[in-house]
Amino acid sequence: MTSAQESRGGAPVGFITDLDSIEAAAVIYLRLWSDGPDSRQAVLNDFAASLGRVQGAKAVQGFEDLCRTCAQYGRRPLMRHSVHCKCLGSDESCFANFIATATTGDRNDAMLIATLLVRPDVAPLITSLAADFGLALKRMKLRAPKFYGSGAKAPHAQPTTLH
Repeated sequence: MTSAQESRGGAPVGFITDLDSIEAAAVIYLRLWSDGPDSRQAVLNDFAASLGRVQGAKAVQGFEDLCRTCAQYGRRPLMRHSVHCKCLGSDESCFANFIATATTGDRNDAMLIATLLVRPDVAPLITSLAADFGLALKRMKLRAPKFYGSGAKAPHAQPTTLH
């Protein structure tokens, strides 16, 4: 991947606060999931606390399948910002829009967006996973972390993120 491709995928296009609750949660959970085992456990704990142990684990398993499939069949690695960054990268924006569109049941548009993320033959699979994940997010009582609404400065990049 060239640095131009990296910068396009991570280019800031807005702020987390510009998103609705489903879209913001999708981006925040993507960032957390990509941040390592401790953050993945935090995602599982959050879903279990909101949906119950069984339903929470089922939702997280679907999200793990979604992330793994995107990584395995992606056109390129999804660029992301650090967990606490207030910026919204272009890949993150696409992911948020994809989850939101799949959640509303607009399968054709969701599959079209999916082709921006993965090979076309994988689009139906990740669209189904995205719809399930988005519906789990809808069942949760979503609130943005305190950091996102404050005037606090975002921390600098971790090695695997932009900023």
